[in-house]
Amino acid sequence: MIRFLQPWWLLALVPVAAVGAGYLWRQWRRRVHAVRFSNTELLRRIAPAGLGRRRHLAPAAFLLALAVLTAGMARPAVDRPEPVERATVMLAIDVSLSMAAEDVPPTRIEAAQRAAIEFIERAPPGHQLGIVAFAGSARVLVPPGDDRQAAVRAIETLELAEATATGEAVFTSLEAIQAVPDDGVEEAPASILLLTDGYRTYGRSTDEAGAAAAEQEVPVYTVAFGTDHGTVEIGGRLHRVPVDRGSMARLAEVTGGRFYEAATAEELAEVYDDMGTAIGFRMVPREVTQGFLAVALLLALAAGALSLRWTPRLP
Repeated sequence: MIRFLQPWWLLALVPVAAVGAGYLWRQWRRRVHAVRFSNTELLRRIAPAGLGRRRHLAPAAFLLALAVLTAGMARPAVDRPEPVERATVMLAIDVSLSMAAEDVPPTRIEAAQRAAIEFIERAPPGHQLGIVAFAGSARVLVPPGDDRQAAVRAIETLELAEATATGEAVFTSLEAIQAVPDDGVEEAPASILLLTDGYRTYGRSTDEAGAAAAEQEVPVYTVAFGTDHGTVEIGGRLHRVPVDRGSMARLAEVTGGRFYEAATAEELAEVYDDMGTAIGFRMVPREVTQGFLAVALLLALAAGALSLRWTPRLP
């Protein structure tokens, strides 16, 4: 999709449109005056055969050349994906008791652990990975870095606990990102990958967390993991643990991330693959101004050639 890096130049299309309107008005006026000549048969005899509609081709090509030239001045660009060599990624995983549900075999937490480990092992070398676990609170298990084995061990030893502090997971991840030392090189983009299976029951809201992440320009990629018919036994009672899709979708949208749903281990693996692609590339505008100028030049040449072909003057 084409976008313009300096769109204010498009205001120059106004005088171009005015010229086009003036041309149409003049043609209308000329036609009105011609009709006033009452003896049309005599007019056909003394007037040479006209060019008909062909006479409008040269002016039309000239006006199009001006319009395309104006668009070129606005610096048109097309977004192209470019690999990200350096990035900071915080992987936040829900370890609330609902993750023991068996609707995703063998359990939600075991399926999540396997997919997370695979994601870690396949992450590009230039990506610094950090791990956050959250239930009633959120804590950093592994700060952002390149120690993949430490990240894998942290995932393997996750333990479930009561409550779900989804908002706190985002705030804790943001603090870990801010704590990454500045190495004097261009600041690496950061993102949060958040996996949860239920509704927030403790801590700050996801709306507050989303506002904070958006302010720091850190996109949050959210995964609503599990099914609506999942159940888990807590305190001798069976509890339904449906998935909270609404707040996760809003959190991703407000921060510029993406929202995913996964109801099986296979779907979760596909989600992590897609997220890896999303954070592994960034969209960089590539100018296509030269192409616009080339089209404008061709149209101008066509206008000149058509005008000289049928009239003794340039348009």
